[in-house]
Amino acid sequence: MFDISFFEIMIISIVALIVIGPERLPQVARTLGHLMGRCRQFVYSIKTDIHNELRMEELKNMHNSMQETVQSIESAVREEINEIKSATQSDSGSRADATDTTAASSRQLVDSTGKSATGESGQTKPSSHDQTPSQ
Repeated sequence: MFDISFFEIMIISIVALIVIGPERLPQVARTLGHLMGRCRQFVYSIKTDIHNELRMEELKNMHNSMQETVQSIESAVREEINEIKSATQSDSGSRADATDTTAASSRQLVDSTGKSATGESGQTKPSSHDQTPSQ
């Protein structure tokens, strides 16, 4: 803590013995020891408080960065979901268009086969599935 050598401590002790006297020196030394202990506890508690505050600040920064990361991931996932929904809706719309186109071409095919089945006289020719079995 202090840069005091053994020789300096001896000089301070001799001066204290002369000034305070041998009767009160143990009581003064005990009181100084208690004060030094309290000073050390105070310094330790301040160091601990400062360390805790720094740690809390680090944790808050980490928490904020984690929240930003979570929000960016959520927004990316939402964008992907919206893209998938729009692609699905456009696919279902194109499928509906394709179904309508297929149905229309099927109707045209049926109409054209119906005309070819009627022949030139306008009468329908019997097809194999139109015949009823004879009894």
